[in-house]
Amino acid sequence: MLQYTIRRLLSIIPVMLVVSIIVFMIVHLTPGNPAYLILGEDSSAEAVQQLEEQLGLDQPIVVQFFDWVTNVFKGDLGESVYSSEPVLSIILDRIGPTFSVMLISMIFTLVIAIPIAIFVVWKRQTVLDPLFISASLLGASIPEFWFAMLLVLGLGVSIPIFPVAGYIPIAEGFLLWLHHLILPAFVLATVEIGLISRMLRDGMLEAVNQDYTKTARAKGIKESVVLMKHVFANALIPTTTVIGVTIAGLLGGTVIIETIFTIPGIGQLLIDSIHRRDYPVIQGVVLFIAVIYVVINLLVDLLYGLLDPRIRYD
Repeated sequence: MLQYTIRRLLSIIPVMLVVSIIVFMIVHLTPGNPAYLILGEDSSAEAVQQLEEQLGLDQPIVVQFFDWVTNVFKGDLGESVYSSEPVLSIILDRIGPTFSVMLISMIFTLVIAIPIAIFVVWKRQTVLDPLFISASLLGASIPEFWFAMLLVLGLGVSIPIFPVAGYIPIAEGFLLWLHHLILPAFVLATVEIGLISRMLRDGMLEAVNQDYTKTARAKGIKESVVLMKHVFANALIPTTTVIGVTIAGLLGGTVIIETIFTIPGIGQLLIDSIHRRDYPVIQGVVLFIAVIYVVINLLVDLLYGLLDPRIRYD
């Protein structure tokens, strides 16, 4: 297990190198001079030249890339053109709101999706099963921005139950913090609830008629115990993969949700940086999101061995 973990950690290096190349090329190979785009049409040639030297844009593209990658491995993501603050500090300041939305959204997802899937499998020969399939497909197909606007109009404007904008740090009060996060978190959770519950339901249906479940029933074990102890446990392995991808996907989903609900997190930082053409911050945020994806995939792989003792990494 230790050797496997070390190998997986080492495999992150080439993955992140490829991601770094892609991020760098996307930002630096856009049409136009980045310094001119940042300063605007009325900027003087001297100001453009000065900014090019500041950003290292006067160097060959290969030199720029290796300088950037070298600084990244040192923990230096550069400085914001807009605020002159270190990019890493800006990202760390925005982590709290984003991770708060992700946490509440994931709690919503698991608390709703898992019981629904178990109940549908328990009542698998009733009308609940086709109704569940239709509802899960509908939930997974709803555009997040459209659903967010409906909730804002319904529960924020017409019936003002929840705030529709802003963020309160948890230090200022747990209930205020939670109150501001319920709507955006529920919007993010809606798509994931349909996906995870459908995956768990399919996995449980595959295991429900296996020989070991038939043996358990022949021993007189109650159906509810068979479902929870045998069927649910064995269906959890493929579902864990989906949950891991979901957690990483929530980080990408916050880009839209934070903009709609005016939450000062990583997503809104990315949108604001694109509008300002703050290239160092754009690079830093995209690289940060990629690192989160890679780390979560690693954790999911390691979690398999804990969920299923039969899995061994040689």
